[in-house]
Amino acid sequence: MPPPAAEPSPLIAALDLGSNSFHMVLARISNGEMRILERLGEKVQLAAGIDENRMLDDAAMQRGLDCLRRFAQLVNHLPQGSVRVVGTNALREARNRALFLRQAETIINHQVEVISGREEARLIYLGVSHTFPTAPGKRLVIDIGGGSTEFIIGEGFDSLLRESLQMGCVSFTQRFFRDGKITAARYAQAYTAARLELMSIEHGLRRLGWQDTVGASGTIRAIGLAIKGAGLSNGQVTSEGLGWLKRKLFKLGDVDRIDMDGIKPDRRSIFPAGLAILEAAFDALELSTMAHSEGALREGVLYDLIGRHHQEDIRSRTLSFLMERYHVDNEQAARVESKALEALDQVSADWGLLDDWHRELLSWAARVHEVGLDIAHYHYHKHGAYLIEHSDLPGFSRQDQQMLALLVRGHRRNIPRQKFEELSEDGVKLTRLCVLLRFAILFHHIRGPQQAPAFTLKADDNSLDVAFPSGWLENNPLTQADFALEAEWLKRIDFTLTVR
Repeated sequence: MPPPAAEPSPLIAALDLGSNSFHMVLARISNGEMRILERLGEKVQLAAGIDENRMLDDAAMQRGLDCLRRFAQLVNHLPQGSVRVVGTNALREARNRALFLRQAETIINHQVEVISGREEARLIYLGVSHTFPTAPGKRLVIDIGGGSTEFIIGEGFDSLLRESLQMGCVSFTQRFFRDGKITAARYAQAYTAARLELMSIEHGLRRLGWQDTVGASGTIRAIGLAIKGAGLSNGQVTSEGLGWLKRKLFKLGDVDRIDMDGIKPDRRSIFPAGLAILEAAFDALELSTMAHSEGALREGVLYDLIGRHHQEDIRSRTLSFLMERYHVDNEQAARVESKALEALDQVSADWGLLDDWHRELLSWAARVHEVGLDIAHYHYHKHGAYLIEHSDLPGFSRQDQQMLALLVRGHRRNIPRQKFEELSEDGVKLTRLCVLLRFAILFHHIRGPQQAPAFTLKADDNSLDVAFPSGWLENNPLTQADFALEAEWLKRIDFTLTVR
């Protein structure tokens, strides 16, 4: 049997590997309350190291890894499950991110998840809603990062609309202010580029509506403090303040000459780009004022982690919605899930499938393996894999979705062994999970609550022996034929299935 999940650690941590900066928050949980113990942040600017071929250069990788070595001392001794590390836009974009991720995971001793833009938006809103005073009605949250900008409308603790646009203060600096010169023409180009990006989402945001607006990033905080320093607000961002700041930058003409309250020296180079993005958002959405929240992505990651410890995992709710949307047969899914986990219990030690994520992944795959049937029966496993990999699934990282999609893709007919090996360094274990899923599906090929026989599994490196009660297979010829065909499919990946 796999070991039970460990008790949650009183110490938890979140690391945000952003396109501009890396941040870490360490907290202690006591009596259901969270107390922040440590905050660390360093400017890394991964996004500045991505070339036109979307490759992350060696210098940017080294900056990131050096930063993580400093963070590691606080987190690499913490138990698995108590630390969550998320990568955002720069790692989403970098084609060679796998090289960086392998080295990063070795340094910090925890998995790094590359999350989608909408998942980033969900976590940002979660961080804001838990750290900023509540207000009646809907709230618009905007977070300007190094490579992307997130827009979220939510109510209470729930995000209702999540959008992520490909514009950030580092990427726009590379495009429009690379040499540090600030001119009205360059600023206008950055502003126009941001307005064009916003055109795709502004109608949806306006249609839903909101009652107050909150900003959640270092860029917005710096802008608010600069406006406050000029005596134009009490720390809020205002449309009047944005206009004043823009004119001030034009007079200065160079990022090296920026010296205003609230703008740290390491933020000067990216400040004009951030200002252009925020002004474009103010104009497109007709905003007048914006408050600032200290809570953002990393705080959201912490609260999401606490939810997982208290059995409030958003991923379970996400899969339930997915199953409902694509009319999955819940009873059949439950039968397959139960049988797959029963099979896992018998072979987990022999196959090295003892980690919590092995059980979670197999359980998820059993629940959603038939989502593609709502598209078409022909090649429904491929349709299902596509839906899972490319849908917006709150709570899931890109790696989660890719592995889950691959199990769904391989649950019938041919197993794409090369894809398994490409996706995971431990492709063998992922393949073994797929074999167990296929076994459970074949076992319940005949749908319904009919009495199922006991079975015994014995596993070796590349083989699985299945033993049914004497005479049962002969009395169930369809199941016998199913397993005989399955043995032929598994031969293609050099795997031996014996059924008796």
